[in-house]
Amino acid sequence: MKRNTAMRDFFHPTGPPDLVTPCFFAVELPMALVVCFFSAFLVYATIVPYLPVLVRGLGYSHTITGILLGIFEAAGIFGPFLFGYFADKLGRYKSGLIMTYGIVFAAVIPLALFRNPWISALSLVFLAIGFRSSVPLLDAAATIRLGSTGDYGRVRMAGSVSFVLLMLILQWTPVLKPDTSGSIAVWICISTVIALVSMAFLPAAQGTPEKPPSNTGPSGSAAPGKHRLWTSFFTLGIIMIAFGRLAMAPINAFFSLYLIEVIHWDAVGLMWALSALSEIPAMFFSSRLIRRFGAPFLLALSVVGVGARLAIYVLFPTKLGISVAQLLHFFCFGLFHPAAVAFVAMCVPPERRALGMSIYLSIGTGLPSFLGNAIGGYVVEHWGYPALFSSFIIFAVLSLLMYGVMRFFSGPVSSKSPKRR
Repeated sequence: MKRNTAMRDFFHPTGPPDLVTPCFFAVELPMALVVCFFSAFLVYATIVPYLPVLVRGLGYSHTITGILLGIFEAAGIFGPFLFGYFADKLGRYKSGLIMTYGIVFAAVIPLALFRNPWISALSLVFLAIGFRSSVPLLDAAATIRLGSTGDYGRVRMAGSVSFVLLMLILQWTPVLKPDTSGSIAVWICISTVIALVSMAFLPAAQGTPEKPPSNTGPSGSAAPGKHRLWTSFFTLGIIMIAFGRLAMAPINAFFSLYLIEVIHWDAVGLMWALSALSEIPAMFFSSRLIRRFGAPFLLALSVVGVGARLAIYVLFPTKLGISVAQLLHFFCFGLFHPAAVAFVAMCVPPERRALGMSIYLSIGTGLPSFLGNAIGGYVVEHWGYPALFSSFIIFAVLSLLMYGVMRFFSGPVSSKSPKRR
């Protein structure tokens, strides 16, 4: 009992939220979410770093690889909206998550077996729909049920831990080394099965989410209305996030290939593990930092880290330089993602949270990634990796400009009191 109390206090320093309908295993909600995030990012650990290697290993050029990865990101824009809409409507995130993992498992098999651009494109479409829809559903379930007293960053940290562990395993595994398309596909299937099994820990229904008072908004003023989602503050924030993610696009899509083809270093797993390891302390302290400085400011600070990381890739293309650049993932994702989730949570009411998270993952992440991948492959093919990384710094600058616009129109922006217009 004492151990359970300590675990609750770790995730809920100001007190745990009400528990929801029990799952198959008698596990309290915070620990159930920890298990689900841990397993969900095992799937991320096999897809995010290695999907470019898988596609390139099918024999496609840089340009075709970029186009196919762009198709993957474009398809990922629409899936979360579909799953998010029905999850909000029915209040059942578990069923949606099971469907997304099933789609991932079914899509990766033909992707690895057939070396045909049309089959590859179709497989990537379904892979993206399943893969890109899973985390918005899990984020929505977590932010709704943890409420204002829960610590999303500490729960989400479990995903970073699992990412690091699997990256290290893949880096030094003596069997099924992820350097061929077939081996990578096998690892994706294994991680997806683990994620499916973890769904046994998640409650079947999320119950009735917390709802703010009907006559007040986040700043204590009149609420903008249940159906008003696209406020000016929210729109500016999503644009800022989108430019930041566009600046990150060459890191996510082409870093693994850059490491192999330019640095000539077979350390994809190690370098991705290093970056994920650096994000863990950021995740741990993210809630405290968000309360202190506000989500928009942390987003701006994170974008500065993105620009610096891209510059290091260009100016210091050595093993040491790359290793140092990977540590900036502390800002690029460790702070960026919790701040973005907090921003959406403060702007979108709980009953539309899955849709809000889908907007973040689709328009704020998927669309910029699609554009970055499609453009990036062409840039690498004709001008090389230095031109790719240096040119995308401009999008980090544009993201910072959007933050300036938010401050100009909304005043000092915090995570608790955005001015709605």
